[in-house]
Amino acid sequence: MFDREEFEKKKRRDAKKQAENIELQKLALQFVAESDKHNYGYQWTWLGLPVIQMPSDMLVTQEIIWECQPDVIIETGVAWGGSVVMYASILELIGKGKVVAVEKVLPVKNRKEIGKYKFSERINLIEGSSVESGPFEEVKSHIRQGDQVMVLLDSNHTHEHVLEELRLYAPLVTAGQFLVVSDTVVERLPAQKHRPRPWGPGNNPMTALLEFMQETQSFEREEYYNGKLLATYSPSGYLKRIR
Repeated sequence: MFDREEFEKKKRRDAKKQAENIELQKLALQFVAESDKHNYGYQWTWLGLPVIQMPSDMLVTQEIIWECQPDVIIETGVAWGGSVVMYASILELIGKGKVVAVEKVLPVKNRKEIGKYKFSERINLIEGSSVESGPFEEVKSHIRQGDQVMVLLDSNHTHEHVLEELRLYAPLVTAGQFLVVSDTVVERLPAQKHRPRPWGPGNNPMTALLEFMQETQSFEREEYYNGKLLATYSPSGYLKRIR
C-alpha cells in the first residue's frame, strides 16, 4: 500500500510536469512579484532569527543538505543570521559538519544572537567582502582535505560581484555537492521602486550565472529541485557539481 520508491518516482514526474506548465510558472512568478511589494521574503524566521528567503527555498535547501550531508557549508551573505543557524542546526542533526559564512559587516549584536545556540560551535563567521583575498583565504582555511563542500551565494547581487564570487567559490564545491545562486529571480521582475537596489533586470545573479555557465562544464542545473520550486527567489539557481 505504501510504496516509498514509487512515491519518490511520482514526485519527480510531477515536478517535471509542473516545470513544463507555462501558465503555472507565470502564476508563480506573479505571486513572487506581487508578494515582494509587501516584503514577503522578510517575514520568516528559523529558531527565532530572521531568514530573508522564500519558505520553499528554505525547505529545498534543507532537503539538499540532508541528501548530500556536506562537511562544510559556505555562505556569502549573513544578514541577521537565520539561514546560517538553519544550516548549522541541520548539520547538528546529521552529527557532523560546519558552516563558514562571510559578511561585509557583522554587527556585534548579530554575532551574539548567532552564537547563542548549543550548536553554534559549528558556525564560523568571517567579516569582510566575499571577493577580497583575505576573507576568501580564511574561508579556504576551514576546508580540510577530503571534505565535501557546498556553497550558497547570497550577498551583493550585482552581475559583477556574483560573477566574481562564482569564479572564486565554485571551484571549492566538491563533486556531487551543490552550488546555490540566490536571487536569480531579479532578472524576471520589474525594477524595484519600493526597495531600490544597485541590481535589477540585466544586472543580477541570473545574468552572472548565465555567463559563468558558458565558462564551465563542471556544473549542471539540477532538474528535480529546480523543477519543483514554484514560488522561488532562485529559479535555475540550484546547480550540482558533476565533475
